[in-house]
Amino acid sequence: MKIQRVSVLAVVLVAVCAAVGSTAQRLPGEGLAERVEVVRTAYGVPHIRAKDLRAAGYALAWLQCEDYGTVTPFAILRASGRWAAVAGAERLDSDFAVRRPRLKTEKKYASLSRDVREIYEGFAAGVNRYIAMNPAEFPAGMPTDFTGFDVASTEASGPSPQKVRRFLEKIDPPRDQSLPGVFDPNAEEGVADRNVRGPFFVADEGVRGPHPDDGSNAWAFAPSRTKSGKAILMRNPHLSWNAGYYEGHITVPGVLDFYGDFRIGGPFAVIGGFNKDLGFSTTNNAQDLDQIYALDADPKQADHYLFDGKSVAMTRELVTVPFRNGDAISTETRESWSTDLGPVIYRGGGKIYVFKYAGEGEVRSGEQFLKMMRAKSLAEWKDAMRMRARATSNFTYADRAGNIFYTWNASLPLLPHAPVDDLTAMPAKGSADVWTKLVPFEDLPQFENPPGGYVHNENSSPHYTNVRAPIVTANKYPNFEPPRASLRTQLAIQLIGGDEKYSVEDVWRLKHDHKALLADRVKADLIAAVRASGPSGDVLSAVALIERWDNTTRPESRGSMLFEIWWQHYSGIREDRRQPLPDAQRYAKVWSVEDSLKTPSGLADAKRAAESFGWAVEETKKRYGAFDVSWGDVHRIRRGSVDVPVGGCGNDLGCFRIMNYTRADDGKLVATGGDGWVMAVEFGDVPRALSVLAYGQSRRPDSPYHADQAEMFAKGGYKTVAFTAKDVDAGAVKRYRPGQK
Repeated sequence: MKIQRVSVLAVVLVAVCAAVGSTAQRLPGEGLAERVEVVRTAYGVPHIRAKDLRAAGYALAWLQCEDYGTVTPFAILRASGRWAAVAGAERLDSDFAVRRPRLKTEKKYASLSRDVREIYEGFAAGVNRYIAMNPAEFPAGMPTDFTGFDVASTEASGPSPQKVRRFLEKIDPPRDQSLPGVFDPNAEEGVADRNVRGPFFVADEGVRGPHPDDGSNAWAFAPSRTKSGKAILMRNPHLSWNAGYYEGHITVPGVLDFYGDFRIGGPFAVIGGFNKDLGFSTTNNAQDLDQIYALDADPKQADHYLFDGKSVAMTRELVTVPFRNGDAISTETRESWSTDLGPVIYRGGGKIYVFKYAGEGEVRSGEQFLKMMRAKSLAEWKDAMRMRARATSNFTYADRAGNIFYTWNASLPLLPHAPVDDLTAMPAKGSADVWTKLVPFEDLPQFENPPGGYVHNENSSPHYTNVRAPIVTANKYPNFEPPRASLRTQLAIQLIGGDEKYSVEDVWRLKHDHKALLADRVKADLIAAVRASGPSGDVLSAVALIERWDNTTRPESRGSMLFEIWWQHYSGIREDRRQPLPDAQRYAKVWSVEDSLKTPSGLADAKRAAESFGWAVEETKKRYGAFDVSWGDVHRIRRGSVDVPVGGCGNDLGCFRIMNYTRADDGKLVATGGDGWVMAVEFGDVPRALSVLAYGQSRRPDSPYHADQAEMFAKGGYKTVAFTAKDVDAGAVKRYRPGQK
């Protein structure tokens, strides 16, 4: 496995990657601007009115660049496998990781429908035009020739590099600290049966790991549960505030009319929203879409394995990637191997380890989303879901006909063997030992118009989507997600699981509930433990404060700050909310299937609870000047010139209004994630919707749309969505043709 680096003259850079400064007489995307108009309404929400889908894709790309600068172009650069040609050799690992699957999917791009390719190709044209017209924002060598396939590649799902890394570290701990998947050019050559790691699995650079508060909430109410007799959908993703939810509306007469969130970086990244007939929302779920298999290497033939009683040749793949090398372009070539089951990730000990992933080679995710966005009924929407191109996520649905629906969606392997953990490779002697099909869509956990008139999900397992009927916790397939119900899920059931009827404004109010359910479960034990310890002075006053506290994290709440600091200390939770003590050392009763909606509860260690409380009183005074400081005195939204208090907490306190914070230099906790985009829509003859985007439409600090929703969000407010042409025209504050010279 040799690596070749070949220097090329600097002039070749122009041939490999179009230089930004050398625009042709006719700029990319010429003519598309005349086929689309953008109407900005209040808070900068863009309404794209296009004559065709290509022009719509073009406008969406231009808008993402206009509001987020270089983020979308660099996402496409990375997905195209040309990052190193712009940024240098340090991005080679990323390009190699991208190019292997691209080789297998590029030929499939032409099989996509013309409609979805029109959007991708228009989107590419919009990005190319923006780069060409704004060269100062980009480094030298930034391409202006991105293709529709490059855009589609931004939406490709892939195997978890972290999962592969963990397996490799177990089976063959690296002698150095280099990333698994990066071949060592200094390794000794010619060693018989040398252990070999595949070169295409590397960790994502610059991407933080999952935060414990990442996730989403989604509710749907049937007409029997609403004051208007019309179905209501609530969508509430909560991720880092750099996740790039982007609110927008696309209209192509007779073809598409959809309002929702378009994640920065592409046209179809995890969309949720509505058309005039229906709407849907995603929430993260837990699924296992892959399996590592151990094949027997053929001892008689190099680079072969034994399968179904035959010797089967592996496929050798050589990929060459250009990279910027000073003022020149050099190239590097790496070798990898694959099998019909999947890529080889390791060879050693007479075994060949392959990674079989359900999403391998899938390019139809955007195709599926476009069908969902254009569907007019539950039946049409389900037909789109049956494509199985979107490999993950719960979907919560409501429509104008009054249907509500939930499915735990996953391209889940139909295993011929028992599930195993991620660190275990299953031996595979032949076809009977490996999975070849997916669990049928109809067999996935689903709820359609259930009793009680509601479905909900807060990233817990599907078993508690509706608890009005008997809760069935036995899984139909062993690799379904096991039962679990977080405190957030349990609070949601308390909020909406009754018989009350709601307006869309009522749903909005409930979504912004500030209760910390953990307090309901452990406060009584805390008070008893502290009182039994014979408190005096500030500790005695502080426990009285906790007794009076309303168990919420409302901005004006006093006691909540002290309670959180106590809980973190008692639980062994660092400020980043990671690595707490095991639940059995924290709770008197841990969560159980048998008592799933009332556990965990109580405190396991009264002595430690009282000691931690005394520490928390002094620590709260030290940090904030008083133990009775209000939640909002500490927790702030700071964006642009806005600096206001905000309520909401993390999963560890059992909040539904999820917020996570980063400590500022002055000691305040500033919102950096959690609730970001919130939408609620009622499906009448004309959809009626409310929304808020906490961090605004633009990442640019000098934009009027950067911080204009921050205070409204902090106060639990909303803007009224303009959906009809009449309402959009009435609310128009700016009209233009994007990218027009």
